[in-house]
Amino acid sequence: MFRYTDYIPLPPWSDGEPGSPYRNAKNPVGDRRRRIGQGIVSLSVLVNLYFLYATFTSWPAPLDNYQALNTHPILDTKALVAIKPANSQDNVIVTGLYTDAFATAVATLGHTLNVANSSAARLLYYLPDKVSERALCIATVSGWEPVRIERIAPPFRGVHRHFLDQYSKLHLWTLDQRGYQSVMYVDSDTIVRRNFDEVFRLPYTFAAVPDVYTDSQGYVTAFNAGVMFLRPDTELFHDMVSKIATAHYPAEQAEQAFLNHYFGAEVLRLPYAYNGNLAIKKRTPKLWTALQDEMRIMHLTMAKPFLQGDYAEVAMDQLERNAERVARKKPVFKEEIAEWVEAWLETRRTYASKLVKCNAL
Repeated sequence: MFRYTDYIPLPPWSDGEPGSPYRNAKNPVGDRRRRIGQGIVSLSVLVNLYFLYATFTSWPAPLDNYQALNTHPILDTKALVAIKPANSQDNVIVTGLYTDAFATAVATLGHTLNVANSSAARLLYYLPDKVSERALCIATVSGWEPVRIERIAPPFRGVHRHFLDQYSKLHLWTLDQRGYQSVMYVDSDTIVRRNFDEVFRLPYTFAAVPDVYTDSQGYVTAFNAGVMFLRPDTELFHDMVSKIATAHYPAEQAEQAFLNHYFGAEVLRLPYAYNGNLAIKKRTPKLWTALQDEMRIMHLTMAKPFLQGDYAEVAMDQLERNAERVARKKPVFKEEIAEWVEAWLETRRTYASKLVKCNAL
């Protein structure tokens, strides 16, 4: 029955220990390969951990650890006196309306400009195929002069769908044909806190505020195209349009990426007070607090109380309730949302009769 009477099986716990009937044979090649494999796996884990860390952190910047050391005002009024005052007829403030959903925001922006007593003219760029008569009426109650513009289509695929019409902003550079020598462009999701007419006395051809991100990018040298000062030049406009399809830049960021390439080496970077991006508050609350007394323009980039869902229009009688919903979702911006609502309510009271007529359209 037992054919191999002298066979003694190797116990699993012996592992070739001295005294065992059998000992494991050494395999130096296999051991070396195993160690190499373990080393590669360990290195791969370390590399992946590094990239995960780099994704959620950034190289430290001074503004990340902002300290209120400098108490001097941004504007040197004594120096400004020495500069020849700008002719108000030469200056214009422009915003855009590319969808009905932003009509109440444009009206509110215009009212805050009136309160700030800006001396510049006001123009509203709009796309006639995308904006209704009613929305245009609402947007212009606070004094904007509507100007029809032709849409400049994106030259690439991959543009973020909220930015598909933003290349039309390049028409700003044609305003020399209307006799304007200086232009201040402000996005419709902004409100004006105080007069900024001093920018019209800048001797530069282009100026904007550095952008801010809440992720690892943080504070960057690239500028945000939501607030820009420029000297219009139709010849330059044609040059830009001829190059938007051949220049190399991230398609998703549309005209902002293109303008950063076009003016990146020459742009005058304005203080953050001229484009109070809500991302600053999320990134460095202390810096946001320090900007309050000097802020000229607040940019509601991360919380839009006048929109619902995915950039959908909100009825005027629902704006306050909608703003409350936005504030609950983004409580860090509760104060800024409340400030916009207050400005809207003032707008509604001031232009009540005009708004009634607009709603009847």
